[in-house]
Formats: sequence, C-alpha cells, structure tokens
Amino acid sequence: MARKQNKQDALDYHALGRPGKIEVIPTKNTKTQWDLSLAYSPGVAEPCKEIHKDVENVYKYTAKGNLVAVISNGTAVLGLGDIGPEAGKPVMEGKAVLFKIFADIDVFDIELNTKDVDEFVKVVKAMEPTFGGINLEDIKSPECFAIEERLKKELKIPIMHDDQHGTAIISSAALLNATELVKKKIEKIKIVVNGAGAAAMACVKLYVALGVKRENIIMFDKDGVINVSRPGLSDMHKQFATTSKVTTLAEALKGADVFVGLSVGNVVTPDMIKSMAKQPVVFAMANPDPEIAYDLAIGSRPDVIMATGRSDHPNQVNNVLGFPYIFRGALDVRATQINEEMKLAAVHALAELAKESVPDIVNLAYNERNLFFGPRYIIPKPLDPRLLSHVAPAVAKAAMDSGVAQHPITNWEEYVEVLNKRLGLDNQLFRVIGTKARQDPRKVVFAEADNLKVLKASQVVREEGIAYPILLGNELRIRQLAADNGIELDDTVIVDPKSDEMHDKRHKFGELFFKKRQRKGFNQYEAKKVMRERNYFGCMMVETGEADALISGLTRNYPDTIRPALQVIGMEENAKRVAGMYIINTKRGPLFLADTTVNFNPTAEELAEITLLVANEVRLFNIVPRIAMVSYSSFGSSPTPEAQLVSRARDIVKQKDPTLIVDGEIQAAMAFNQEILKDSYPFSELLGQEVNTLIFPNLSAGNIAYNLLQEVAGFDAIGPILLGMKKPVHILQLGSTVRSIVNMVNIAVVDAQHKCCEGNKTKVAVKKSK
Repeated sequence: MARKQNKQDALDYHALGRPGKIEVIPTKNTKTQWDLSLAYSPGVAEPCKEIHKDVENVYKYTAKGNLVAVISNGTAVLGLGDIGPEAGKPVMEGKAVLFKIFADIDVFDIELNTKDVDEFVKVVKAMEPTFGGINLEDIKSPECFAIEERLKKELKIPIMHDDQHGTAIISSAALLNATELVKKKIEKIKIVVNGAGAAAMACVKLYVALGVKRENIIMFDKDGVINVSRPGLSDMHKQFATTSKVTTLAEALKGADVFVGLSVGNVVTPDMIKSMAKQPVVFAMANPDPEIAYDLAIGSRPDVIMATGRSDHPNQVNNVLGFPYIFRGALDVRATQINEEMKLAAVHALAELAKESVPDIVNLAYNERNLFFGPRYIIPKPLDPRLLSHVAPAVAKAAMDSGVAQHPITNWEEYVEVLNKRLGLDNQLFRVIGTKARQDPRKVVFAEADNLKVLKASQVVREEGIAYPILLGNELRIRQLAADNGIELDDTVIVDPKSDEMHDKRHKFGELFFKKRQRKGFNQYEAKKVMRERNYFGCMMVETGEADALISGLTRNYPDTIRPALQVIGMEENAKRVAGMYIINTKRGPLFLADTTVNFNPTAEELAEITLLVANEVRLFNIVPRIAMVSYSSFGSSPTPEAQLVSRARDIVKQKDPTLIVDGEIQAAMAFNQEILKDSYPFSELLGQEVNTLIFPNLSAGNIAYNLLQEVAGFDAIGPILLGMKKPVHILQLGSTVRSIVNMVNIAVVDAQHKCCEGNKTKVAVKKSK
C-alpha cells in the first residue's frame, strides 16, 4: 500500500525547521581561536601556496575530490516539464541527499537560469575548479545531448547526465541477466523500444555496446515508428531508424524478444505480450504507471521476465543503483571523464552482484526468505549495502584500464574496506526496517489517540502502508482534533473503551483478565472496571488477537504503561524479565543499547539475562551481535563490586551461549579502540570486531548514555524497545516526536511479523469511524 500523495506533508517536510534538505557542516574543529586561525587567516595561506605550486594539491587540501555539482536549468523536471530553475531546486536537493546517503559524496546543487546551450556550457566550464564531478539533471532533449557532449570534451572532470545514462546502465545489467536466464544470445535478440527521449537513446546505444545489433532494434516515439523513410529525423534518431515495414507497436512486438518502455503507462496489452517470442523480456519502466501493469504481464504468460520502475514489484530499474557508485569510483581515482568503459563496468558489476548470495539484511528489507538469481531477481535491490563496494571499484578499475584515472588505486582490499567504512555495512538498518514493515503491515493499537503527535503518526503509518492503526479514546475528541489539524481519518478504526457500545467487549475482556489475575490482586469487579482504561483495553486487544501490537506511553510514566502489559500479556516463554533497548543510528552503523529503561540495578544473573535478550533481538535484524559489557573498569583494572558484577555476568552469558561474541567488563571507549585492545588486551574477543551492542551495568548509565547520544551527538534513535514480551508492546519516551513514534511503529510491526506466523490483516471487529 503506497502512501497517498499528501500536499501538506510534502510542503511541511521541506519547510519546517531549516528550510530545504541539505546543509554544509565543517569537517574540522572550529571551536577555538587556534582552530579558526588554521581554518582561515593566517593558516589557510599555507595550503593556498601548496596548491599554487601544484594545482593537483587541490585534491589534498580541499573537499574538491569528494564534491559533485548537481546542475539543472529546470527544463525537464520529473514529470513536471519545464518549470524553471527555482521550481526544480527541491529535486536537485533530493538528488544531493541520495548521493550522500548511498555513497558519502557531498553535493552542491546549482540551478542555472538559461536555456541557451552555449551559455550553459560556459557557466559550468567556469566552475570546473570547484568540483570533482558534474551530474547534469533534468535538462530537456535535445539540448541535454549537446551540453553533455561539449562538457565532456572541454572539462577534465567526470561528467554524466544521469537522466540519460542511469536508466541505460541499470536496464543493461537487467538485460544481460535476463538474456542469460532465457539462454538467448544478445546479438540475436530483437528489441522493441517505446519512447525515444534522452533515456531511451542512451539505452539503445549501451545495448549496442553490449552486442545488440542495430538492425534488430525498432523504436517508437509519440509520432510512431522511427523509420528511415520518416522525414525530419535528428542525427541521433537516424542512427536507430529501422527499415522494417511495421507501423504499430502491436505489429512490432510480434515475435520480439525484448520490450523496453520509456514512455507512458498502459500502452501495451496482454495480447501484445502473448504475441512476443518464447520467454519474452519486458522492461515497462514508465512511472508511476508502467506501459503494462506487472500483474497483467505476468498473468498473460508465465514465461515472461518483467522489470518496472516501481519499488512494489520485483526487478526495479532504479537509477540509485548506479549514479552514486559510478561517481564514487570516478572521484576516487580522479578520473577525467566517465567514459563508455566505466559505464559498461558498472553494468557488468551490477549484473554479477545479482548472481551472488544475497545477504540476510537485504532479505529482511524486502520480506524475502531467500532472494536468488532468477526471473524475479535479475538486478540487485536498491537497499543492498554491497552496491558501494562492488560497483565503485569496478568503475575505478575501468577508469584506470582506459587511461582516464589520474590517481590509480594500488591496494584494492584496502579500498573496499574504506568504502564499507564510509557508511557502515549496516548503515541502512532504519530504511530496511521500514521496508520490511511495509511488506506485511499489522494492526497497531494507539492507546493515546487523543494526542496530536500520536494522531499524526497514525496517519503517517496508515498512508505509508506500515500499519493499520486502531485509535483508542473519545471518538468526538479524536475527530475534532483531526479536523482542526487537517488529518484525514478515512476508514481508520476508532474505539472508545468507555463507551456504551464497548460494554460487552469490556465485560468479555474483564472476564479473561480476571482468570489471569484472580489470585494476583484483582477481584472480578476490579478486573472488569480496569478495562475502561485504554492501556488495559489495548493490551487485551493484542492478547486476544484483535490487534498485533500496542503503542503507548507518550503522556504517561513508564511504570504505569508497562504494568498493564505485564499483567495482561506477560513475558515470553522462558523469559525471566523484560528489558528496554534503544537503537542509535551512527555513521559506523547501528548501536544497540540496553538496559536503558527497566532494570535499575540488575544482579550478575539478571544482567546476563538482559544480554541474552538483546542478542536475540539484534539477530532478528539479521545482524551478528558483537557485545561490549561496559563499566568504568577494563578486565579487572578496578576490583570493585560493581565492576566484578559485570565480569561475572559476562561469564554467565558465555556459559549459556558460548558462540556469542561478548566481552567485559570494559570501558566504553576501549571497546571501540582496536589499537589499545591489540596492545593492552590482545586476549579480548572484541579484538578485530566492530562492536555494535553495549550492555550497561545499570539503568542510570544506560539511560544517560542514550540521551547524550541522541540529544548532544544528534544521532537518530528508535526506542525504547521492550524486550522479553510475549507479544509486541512498545512504550514511547515522554515527549517523543512524530518521527520517533513512526519509528517505533516500524519496530512493533516487524516484531509482530516475527512473533505471529500468520498475517493478521483483516478488519477489526469493533466500531469503525465513518
């Protein structure tokens, strides 16, 4: 379920806080007068003099080598057309974000107020000293061809018009693998292309470079078939004009091996697909509506291999598979251009990556048990963390082999390690969790739906397809709050546990609760009365299967929220306690922190139990836990009871799970310092390991640590995640933002997917809002 386009959400996203989507952050210390005297006058004169002696030193002393310009004149923006440079700026900022998050490349977006090719080229050429590379974007055809061609000739830095070459590179990789699967030789396949714009022309040129014969290509544009007899063809189109007598798309597809669509939606019919050759390959890449819907194409014949531009179907042709990694490789060898050899290297690297064993984190992201090379997986997934370390080296090597690299790489293993450390192999965990949640959304009860933040979060998760929200509270109050703030409730379920309509439900839930607690402090009257409270009612909905998870705690203290969950739902089988964990998203990857919210001063046995709970949770994210049990002491350096408690807890953990990578007691800084570990504690299990999990000796230490990391260091956080519960109950931090509530819902849904074998997507049998 894709999220509906919400105008105000999109506007708020760009406008609230600091306007736009990007900012510049210093990479050196600027805290003291000494720092500033080095950053600017007088210290800055020294690198200036070195660069003056040898201009290549600009890469040593400035950010040029990791800086790309995304440049547009706004003449062909997305599906919006010629809307001008200012209106196109949000798209260019968005492109900058993708460069950064996928390849750690810094970007300045530059919007030029000119449609003149000569002026455009002149301005970009004058900026060459600033940038390590130029990504041209959203420039209309045919000007885009002339601009790119001239800049490639006149500049000595990498230039690429991604609108042309991105789709060409990704679809070429898909074409190589598809033809291999159907055992057809690429030089013999017949291709029909619908669309003849910049992307389509780049595609067919690259297909020819892979071995496709020009005479086996038939192209169509909005005016029909591109035939040698057609007047007014450009030189570019004349290269691929056919001598065939066909005049319609239906005629051309008869017996064709491949269809490539870069046009408009729904122009291909099932009958056309049926008329194609055995085991046809169909790339319907129009967005948002493909030339033929995925289900229609697959339903028309079982032997079709299908790719689209959509993320909700297999084989998504997405430009983000290419441009970040192509520029990364080009920048890292200081290539003077992005040539055909480098593009082909990217094609082959993508094709080969699809044949390799798929990591668990990718299967997790797409709710797959075992992705493998085949008709439903012919190109890598956009969230595959291996893309950076596979495509960038291939492009860099091709630059070296083709003679355009000025700074060759000599140690490839070291280069791959550097690439992986740029973002951390697990850096995409948050996006992975969200993607997995959307694959199998569950019913989530919001116990505090009369709170604006909760109500906004419920709208987001419903429209994002993350969860089916169930709102608890006074219906009139909730509706009024929604109306006052422009929140659409649509068919969202609203339940008021105190209402007359819920009398029978309260009675039923009370009876069930009394059976659980009749010798544990509740009499029958109290058991029924307490069901008027939303946390108890919501927990009973989860316990009885009417919902899959509960979210609460935004406006109530932690003990009052956790108590109903423990009394109604209880702990997992064999679990002796519950614990609280935070996930902190750092540049090195996610850090899992516990206990941060529940156990004040655990014993050694309790701390060991908490550690095992956390290890199991980390494994659910398909990440190997590498655990440091932290203290103010390292391996007996302070023989105090507090430090010895942590050491004993580690011994208990190793007895219960000898395979677990865990060590302590150890100081937190020491756990991340491999040099000191190697010199002082070479016996440690953490030597050579990237620690991703911290177990704190008490709640005070854990709580302080996560708050500092979140508020002072500015890291994103998900939590607190409640561990050890039989069913998903997650308790919000007081004052959580809408974003953090949505993050918690993602976790709750993924938690429910693991704890419930069957999907539970049916509508809840309670009163719905109308």
